[in-house]
Amino acid sequence: MKKFYLSTFLIIVLVIVVNLLSEVFHFRLDFTEGNQYTLSKATKRILNDLEDPVTVKAYFSKNLPPEVQKVRQDFQEILIEYANLANGMLIFKFIDPNESEANEREAAQSGIQPVMLNIREKDQVKQQKAFLGVSVSQGENIEAIPIIRPGAAMEFSLSMAIKKISTLDKETIGFLRGHGEPPLSEMQQLGIQLQVLYNSVEVFLSDTSSIPDNLRTLAIIAPRDTFPIQHINKLDQFVKKGGNLILAINRVEGSLQSNYGRQVQTGLENWLLLKGIEISPEFVVDANCATITVEEQQGVFTLQSEIAFPYLPIISKFSGHPISTGLETVVFEFASPVKYIGDTSNQFTPLLFSSEMSNSLSSPQYFDIQKEWTEQDLPLNGVVLGAVLEGNNEGNAQGKLVIFSDGDFIVNGPEQQAQPVQPDNVNLFSNALDWLSDDTGLIELRTKTVTSRPIDELTDSTKTILKYMNFGLPLFLVVFYGILRFQKNRKRRLMRSRLNYEED
Repeated sequence: MKKFYLSTFLIIVLVIVVNLLSEVFHFRLDFTEGNQYTLSKATKRILNDLEDPVTVKAYFSKNLPPEVQKVRQDFQEILIEYANLANGMLIFKFIDPNESEANEREAAQSGIQPVMLNIREKDQVKQQKAFLGVSVSQGENIEAIPIIRPGAAMEFSLSMAIKKISTLDKETIGFLRGHGEPPLSEMQQLGIQLQVLYNSVEVFLSDTSSIPDNLRTLAIIAPRDTFPIQHINKLDQFVKKGGNLILAINRVEGSLQSNYGRQVQTGLENWLLLKGIEISPEFVVDANCATITVEEQQGVFTLQSEIAFPYLPIISKFSGHPISTGLETVVFEFASPVKYIGDTSNQFTPLLFSSEMSNSLSSPQYFDIQKEWTEQDLPLNGVVLGAVLEGNNEGNAQGKLVIFSDGDFIVNGPEQQAQPVQPDNVNLFSNALDWLSDDTGLIELRTKTVTSRPIDELTDSTKTILKYMNFGLPLFLVVFYGILRFQKNRKRRLMRSRLNYEED
């Protein structure tokens, strides 16, 4: 017993010492799945490349609830790591704006506004004004992080802020217009993310103008009109000279108002065929899908319900390519299969796939909103919805092509009618740009934070097995336990009978 108490005491002392040492030397072990508490290579490179000092002012209130106070502690720890890696090029300090009007004014001038927190005290809820923002500055450049929320991507926000104020020459990315493509103003989420590292410009082709020489990457998003052969030739010349293309194009489109879908032709599909890429004019349907709102009239009442719509696949299967690594959930709308029919002179790499229960349906197609989809309707597994093509041989692409079979997956729409898109939709496109710019470290940083953990879809047979296991397993355990208990009691009675017999 003494050895037990001694061992317990030594373990407690060891734990306390390790915790004290970790506080003094700021050492910690990271056992999280995505290394959430280990700084990425991209962050280390950003800090090592700093040529002028960066000042980080953390405007955090004191006396916050424990769950919010932990945000302050976590942010302080990450700042200490940043300062150690920056070799004196990063200075930070914490300021409590609640202490004085001067501090509050300084926070406001830095773009940090207070938030109202609900504080529970003695069975009562009261509101407290609190600051949880950060300003990052280098010389006259300043970038604000208005609020650091619990569970937020601290490393991404802080590293991107430092990168934004310290980057002098940004690469220019072109977005092709003139063939029905949406303007940059209709891709607000993408624009916000790209402005950190890139200058985005709209490019118009004509008989006398070509793709500017300063562009290394050109994006073609959701064209609706036919490309003139002259424009196709200019795209081909751009790629043969080493230019990169990102093509997010629709081969099919659908309308929920008419419940009808048809194929789309722009001429790009024929040009891609010459490169060995076939985007079939088919609708990919998937059991793992988003929902749509359906209205049903019942008497004088209009009822709304959410119905799964397989034509809106939710993609959670990705390859190990840098463009798709770290992504969790991408949502496409009326996507099509992408196939490689070329030879081995080019390298074709799939990026994202449909689930194990999917299919492709020919166009035109009428949408049966009320259809009950079964396993027999969805026999395909892993239909390719996006890919990369690389090649250097004569007659093949010298630049790189990134192809997505949905042109609208990053489009928010006009500002007055803008709809949010899935964050990983924007991350997917941004990753493609980063990869084409040979800055793959930023991909690791952008997708490091877990955005969602979707539950795997079970087949009907698996559901049936689990249902009967849930019903039968407890009964089996009870019966099994009863048999064991009966056998144990029986042996005990036999032992008693034998002892009584020997005494007699």
